[in-house]
Amino acid sequence: METNPVKSDRRDNGKNILIIVLIILVIISGIKLYTDHLDKTRKSEEILILSEENNELNRRIDSVSYQLDLRIAEIGKLGGDISSLEAIRDQLTQERNLDRKRSAEEISALNRRITSYTKTLEEKDEEIIRLREVNQQLFTENEELKTSQAQIEEEVVQLNLKKQELQEKVDIAARLKAENITISAVNARGREREDGFRNRQLERLKVTFNLADNKVANFGPRDIYVQIMAPNNQPIFDVARGSGTFTLDGREEFYTVHQDLIFNNSQQELTYFYEKGSKYATGIYEVRIYADGYQIGSKSFEVK
Repeated sequence: METNPVKSDRRDNGKNILIIVLIILVIISGIKLYTDHLDKTRKSEEILILSEENNELNRRIDSVSYQLDLRIAEIGKLGGDISSLEAIRDQLTQERNLDRKRSAEEISALNRRITSYTKTLEEKDEEIIRLREVNQQLFTENEELKTSQAQIEEEVVQLNLKKQELQEKVDIAARLKAENITISAVNARGREREDGFRNRQLERLKVTFNLADNKVANFGPRDIYVQIMAPNNQPIFDVARGSGTFTLDGREEFYTVHQDLIFNNSQQELTYFYEKGSKYATGIYEVRIYADGYQIGSKSFEVK
């Protein structure tokens, strides 16, 4: 049986076309892979270049910031205006702290700004020279005035010392003073005894005194505290019976009884009563009177 030559030729042509198409597709795919590789390589190179440029720019920022700090310190010491330099430094600090990579356009713009800042630094160097000259002139003038100024300062110091001494004397003179202090034991019947106390006579303790004449002391309210010190040098107090605390030389002390009054320099008389509620230990007691944070009088008594 004989094969048809026309059909065989058609099959061969179809195979050839398919092979050609496959070859073209392979070539196109290869070209695509090659161009993608070139594009990736180019982008990697651009990223590397940008990273190096960013690092170099950061180093430049650090250098200019350091130079700014030097000028700020020097001009500030000389009394010049440093506000503009501080503003530039703050801008650079903010730029340096950015947590991202800058684009090529941003790098170029920032480099131009830094170049303008370096010109500003040169202008500030000239200002530093002028300020130094002015300060040197002022220093010379101050040296010439030092002798007379020292004399004036010494006179002021002496005047202040005299004023302070006078004020201290006035303060001491203005202190209140308790005078005519009497201490009495009051028994249950109300009878009073002024010395040689015994417990059966000490239903209540009575303290009476008056404030001495003092024309220097200021009129006004005063708190007058009475502190009864036991023979063991401890204050007698009972909060339930009106005792409490006051401040003396920066520390807290207990008082036995207390009164307040309006001081008017009329030699006011004050009377205090204290009912202890228990027996007194035998021995010497001391009554201390305080006002305005200092002791204004005292007197002792004995319990037998």
